Amino acid sequence: MKNQNSDKAARYKIPVWNQDDKHYEDYEVGEQDRSIRRTISEGEMMIFSSLLVDLHPYVADDIWAREEGIFGKRIVPGALVFSYGMGLMAHNNTQTFSYGYDRLRFIKPVFVGDTIYTIRTLLRKEPKYEELGLFAVSYEVFRADDEQIVLYCEHLQTVRYRDPSTARLESTHGAQE
Repeated sequence: MKNQNSDKAARYKIPVWNQDDKHYEDYEVGEQDRSIRRTISEGEMMIFSSLLVDLHPYVADDIWAREEGIFGKRIVPGALVFSYGMGLMAHNNTQTFSYGYDRLRFIKPVFVGDTIYTIRTLLRKEPKYEELGLFAVSYEVFRADDEQIVLYCEHLQTVRYRDPSTARLESTHGAQE
């Protein structure tokens, strides 16, 4: 069998899958992306809960959840829904850095076996630092079975300018409001 990729230098010129190299100037307010779907299993939920020592009866006690809980069954911890919802949109952009999260809301419960997906929308962007702009994206996580929104949050990210002088100039002339 012939090795089609025997040149090490050439191998590293091949783009990395699922990695972006977008700068501040490449983002447009209003752009959207939708993730693939994923189903949350009982096993992964319990491993996550055990690691966090989140053994709330709604999560870990099937009898309690069925007989005394208001949903009639166990729910997936919100922290896991948040983690999966954000992970489904991980774009691995080498030019962006997380700045924090705002407006995190757990709107509806997610249950063992539910399938979720995420929609990301670029809400706003503005110059922030000498080398970095700031943008905010919303994440809406949906339960695919009934299309109910289950989680909402806004992720603030810094992103490098391709040309810092142009980005700062746009800001001072009112192009970025």
